[in-house]
Amino acid sequence: MSVILASAGYDHTIRFWEALSGICQRTIQHPDSQVNRLAITPDKRFLAAAGRLNVKLYDIRGSNPNPIRVTTFEGHTNNVTAVGFQSDGKWMVTSSEDGTVKVWDMRAPMVQRNYKHRVPVNDVVIHPNQGELISCDEGGNVRIWDLGENTCTHQLIPQDDVPVRSVSVATDGSMLVAGNNKGNCYVWKMVNSRDTTSLHPVTKFRAHTKYITRVLLSPDVKHLSTCSADHTARIWSTDGFDLETTLTGHQRWVWDCAFSADSAYLVTACSDHYARLWELSSGQIIRQYNGHHKGAVCVALNDV
Repeated sequence: MSVILASAGYDHTIRFWEALSGICQRTIQHPDSQVNRLAITPDKRFLAAAGRLNVKLYDIRGSNPNPIRVTTFEGHTNNVTAVGFQSDGKWMVTSSEDGTVKVWDMRAPMVQRNYKHRVPVNDVVIHPNQGELISCDEGGNVRIWDLGENTCTHQLIPQDDVPVRSVSVATDGSMLVAGNNKGNCYVWKMVNSRDTTSLHPVTKFRAHTKYITRVLLSPDVKHLSTCSADHTARIWSTDGFDLETTLTGHQRWVWDCAFSADSAYLVTACSDHYARLWELSSGQIIRQYNGHHKGAVCVALNDV
């Protein structure tokens, strides 16, 4: 399976799609809870589904409808809000509304690191250097965690008392973007020297008039996607952060997005039950993935 596209949400199902035809290839039941986020392992063997209290792994290549290692990633006490994998697939990171960020060993099921925000954590991403994590929370904080030193090295508060919903770091480690509940985006230049990261503010801009639900930098670092409660996703040029395209056609909140490897396409998930594939050069819907019976809130795409 060269292209893996999956979506999930409030109907307790995970659906795998043929990206170009729009046909649903496979449906997996996830009865324990809604699915908040999805992530594909680097070797494309497993799909991680972050739910109410845990993360479950599903076999992408096989037909087994049940999760593997059912009890592996249990330890959170509230919704798991984000999940991501280290580049070699040796460890996984999660964030949760229980106020923690956890690092899990994929080979021996256990928590290696447990970082406390003390307020609900909305998102976490892994720096391309594989040695730092960036997380954000309901208290309005963006934190950088050094895995080697096992400590928080930076705490940023973009806007007092405004929850930060999502963070994204450039694939080359050059830039950090955060989006908050006021619809504002904040951009920092990231400079790495001697295994330490320094941050320099670049710009702040109003991306949406309502909640930002997701920010995501494209693989080529030329574009920024922002998703919002205003029923749109928008594409911004990272050269000046001018608006390139507004993707219109969603009927409700747009929760999540994923770029294609060539940065030419975007998949979105929306509360109107649909996932959609957009051609960014034209701003047009190429495919609409229909099958969820409730809101679709997360997508995962690997077309490398």
